[in-house]
Amino acid sequence: MKLLLIEDNPAMQTTLQRSFERRGITVVPCADGARALDRWRASVPDVVLLDLSLPGLDGLQVLTLARAEGLRTPVLILTARGTVGDRILGLNSGADDYLPKPFDLDELEARIRALARRSEAAPGRAAGGADSFAGLSLDAASGAVCLNGAPMDLAPREAAMLRALLARPGQAVAKERLVETVFPGEDVQPDAIEVVAYRLRKRLASTGVQLVTLRGLGYLLKAASA
Repeated sequence: MKLLLIEDNPAMQTTLQRSFERRGITVVPCADGARALDRWRASVPDVVLLDLSLPGLDGLQVLTLARAEGLRTPVLILTARGTVGDRILGLNSGADDYLPKPFDLDELEARIRALARRSEAAPGRAAGGADSFAGLSLDAASGAVCLNGAPMDLAPREAAMLRALLARPGQAVAKERLVETVFPGEDVQPDAIEVVAYRLRKRLASTGVQLVTLRGLGYLLKAASA
């Protein structure tokens, strides 16, 4: 099993990594919220262990952006923020479990393994966990976008935008939300997304899927024949 550990406290990260690796769990560490999504896509973890207090982007921002992209890896939030309100906020943001600090390591391992088992048994997991739309498919585990089963050759920002749109095909996704997804933690003008949209539209020209601009609303994916 592979665990993506997003924790900025060096001592905590080292302790957890060593403990889990002794228990047969492969750990991919990450200490920066701004880099967490790239590490998430690249590592293809079975479970994500996410701290909320991170530099760059906080844990809830990372989680919200990941879910907007269609990344469905089970997430366990591990944090010192342990009030009922904090737990509700984390779960409503897309977390699958929540464990406040301090914690028991055996309980933490049991929760992580339970999330991995539930994910493996979830409907559609055997087929790669992909959502499909007009020949496009999103592999929720790896984040890869495929056309008729073959991975598409997309620049990272094009892929990020397409994942966010593919999570809601036929529905408008606001420009502001796409900017947050495509340029996480970056200070860019809202119009920057238009350049990515232009390039992505060219990539989709022969796929049977159209990228439609809705003035004042955002963008959506539409089947070319619709």
